[in-house]
Amino acid sequence: MDVLIINGSPHESGNTRIAIEETIKVFKENDVNVHLINIGPKPIRGCISCNSCAKTGKCVFDDAVNEAAEIFKNCNGLIVATPVYFASANGSLVSFLDRLFYSSNFSKTMKVGASIAVARRGGISATFDELNKYFTISGMPIASSNYWNGVHGRAPGEATEDEEGLQTMRTIANNMVFLMKSIELGIQKYGLPKAEEKTFTNFVR
Repeated sequence: MDVLIINGSPHESGNTRIAIEETIKVFKENDVNVHLINIGPKPIRGCISCNSCAKTGKCVFDDAVNEAAEIFKNCNGLIVATPVYFASANGSLVSFLDRLFYSSNFSKTMKVGASIAVARRGGISATFDELNKYFTISGMPIASSNYWNGVHGRAPGEATEDEEGLQTMRTIANNMVFLMKSIELGIQKYGLPKAEEKTFTNFVR
């Protein structure tokens, strides 16, 4: 089993990383390989809708997006973690995910997804909803927890005091492990769900 974790925080050792590390503990206990990419401090530009990726299968901007896509292709699951800015994910992370999901042409069906939001106080639920949409449009089951996937903390290190939030992180990881293993067994026995050819309906004629 392999999991890719994207850290969208510009502070690589901040509270978002503390939340991530709590999931990594569980993955290591279950012999799941973890691939961690920190994209927060990197200059990630947004999609320009050039559609070059439709021909090449990768983004025209050869940066961390294409690096992550190569890893993601062979992973059973994906965690996306972000600090909360104005009830939303970090702008660099949103640009990264737009390009990652749009430009990569491999099937993401039945890869397990989970999002993590870290905030001083509010905006976690809105961010959680925002990130989950990348999974649900891609045929990816979402790993749930025992609460919405968030940890609270403002000053560096404060997240360690949110015991409930850290428990939520461990539960996410345990549920991901179960789902990934169950899906792998299901694929071996039944194969992937039958996929229809995509139908596009435009409302502007």
